[in-house]
Amino acid sequence: MDHDLQLRAATPDDHDWIHELRHRVYAEELGQHPVDPSGRLRDGLDGDTVYLVAARGETRIGFVGLTPPWVGRYSLDKYLTREELPILTEEEPFEIRILTVEERWRSTAAAPLLMYAALRWAAARGGRRVVAMGRTELLDMYLAAGLRPVGRTVRSGAVSFEVLSGSVAGLTRTVAERHGRTLERLRAGLDWRLDVPFAPRADGCEHGGAFFSAIGTDFRTLTRRHEVVAADVLDAWFPPAPEVRAVLSEDPGWSARTSPPTGAEGLLAELARARGLPSESLVVGAGSSDLIFRAFGRWLTPGSRVLLLDPSYGEYAHVTERVIGCRVDRLRLRREDGWLLDPDRLAAATRSGEYDLVVVVNPNNPTGRHAPADALRAVIEATPERTRWWIDEAYLGYVAPADSLAGLASVDPRVVVCTSLSKMYALSGMRAAYLVAHRDTAGELRRWTPPWPVSLPAQLAAVTALRHPAYYEERWARTAVLRRELAAGLAQLDGLSSVDEGVANFLTVTLPPDGPSAALLVGECRRHDVYLRDLSPMSPSYEGRTVRFAVRDTAENARIVAACRSALEALRARMAVPVTSGAPAGRASR
Repeated sequence: MDHDLQLRAATPDDHDWIHELRHRVYAEELGQHPVDPSGRLRDGLDGDTVYLVAARGETRIGFVGLTPPWVGRYSLDKYLTREELPILTEEEPFEIRILTVEERWRSTAAAPLLMYAALRWAAARGGRRVVAMGRTELLDMYLAAGLRPVGRTVRSGAVSFEVLSGSVAGLTRTVAERHGRTLERLRAGLDWRLDVPFAPRADGCEHGGAFFSAIGTDFRTLTRRHEVVAADVLDAWFPPAPEVRAVLSEDPGWSARTSPPTGAEGLLAELARARGLPSESLVVGAGSSDLIFRAFGRWLTPGSRVLLLDPSYGEYAHVTERVIGCRVDRLRLRREDGWLLDPDRLAAATRSGEYDLVVVVNPNNPTGRHAPADALRAVIEATPERTRWWIDEAYLGYVAPADSLAGLASVDPRVVVCTSLSKMYALSGMRAAYLVAHRDTAGELRRWTPPWPVSLPAQLAAVTALRHPAYYEERWARTAVLRRELAAGLAQLDGLSSVDEGVANFLTVTLPPDGPSAALLVGECRRHDVYLRDLSPMSPSYEGRTVRFAVRDTAENARIVAACRSALEALRARMAVPVTSGAPAGRASR
């Protein structure tokens, strides 16, 4: 089955076969349901279930169904209450259901391939956990696949089922390990039509920066940068201050070959002066990710418990869950609340002191929402001393730099403020960041900081940028104007549900449930050399329908709007005929 093998979302033409195969297997073969004179088996979730189909040429081989959490109900609700199965409410899982293969193909890799496809589809929409019902007599097979019983058994007709659960990342690894050679062999001849890459990133953490695939990561075709709109990362649209460019160009050979000050002493001193903070409360690093890995690796263990906002910057979930293995809970921000962080909900979640670390990105990326510092300070002060707070203020300059909690962090051992110099000072390529902490905390982290943590060009650029605040303040103000212009241009396009500005150097666009997925829009825009960010893998709250746009200059913003217009027109034309999109065909009811 390795030739002409196709994996796709079900088309309307597939649905009758799906209902007929379900009847043959679950009514006639297994006796789970009564035989229906129509020879078809349907249920109330059919309109909301996403079906993925494996086919060989014109021959359909099998299918699998997924019920996303935003549907608001699961097939398991027919058998157990939410009190009996709290995982449905607490974890917001994707339900994988009715994995079914035609009898003649059951000895092939069809079932593992469909399972793998379902896991990739769920992961691409922010799925972290799945639930399923597995036939009791096949329990060993499910256990070998990485699923685990949750302690509930249900009976449906003549069939007994175990309720099973597993993490999307863990199950994906297990399927790849058990069937890796087969999947790789199939991959060569596989017509993979889902709007998600066949394989996850090697490190498991999704970031922007796909635009470099068009420029070339080998740097041999750098002139392509003039043709590409890099709106999938939040780099500044403006260049560094003229004085920064001057100091970098004065003697680049010297700055390239010369070792920097060992402990970035000059940068620390300039940060202390510019921010009005004691230098002993500062720690520098090669970007905020450097500081996150260094600090979290010192503070946390697999036994630690962490609270994150959801949606929020994906690096935090990656480091805490996948690298360290902490127990991570999420405070879900809600679309109906305008993605705003409710201080009362945060206080209720943290006042017990059960968390070792709470992470708040403020302004939040990717929602673009800002919580006032006074409100956060009140929540922090009401929490027990054992809970450490990490406040990420990478985008605070777009709101009000004075609204920082850095002063609190310098005197309160529970609080750390992390700030990247990349986005606000147009230094993303330089990799420079700092954190503010109590002197004892900062001293501990400095002991675990290697020498020369920030390169000499980066130190020169950062110090010079901090000495010329007027230039950057004007650029930050101009960013708000450009953001409003981009939002207005996108709002005029047909085929979008909403355009949401936020307060930083980006905005988000949401697509309607019956339209193309975010991944399809992002992919189509790349045909025009415009690179956008599909937010789907960051959180199931985005339902696979939200795209983030970095604010660019006037000319590039116009290219973004034009590319989206062309992409939406092309996708609408494609969806007018029975083609596959990988997006849910049903409504997104709650």
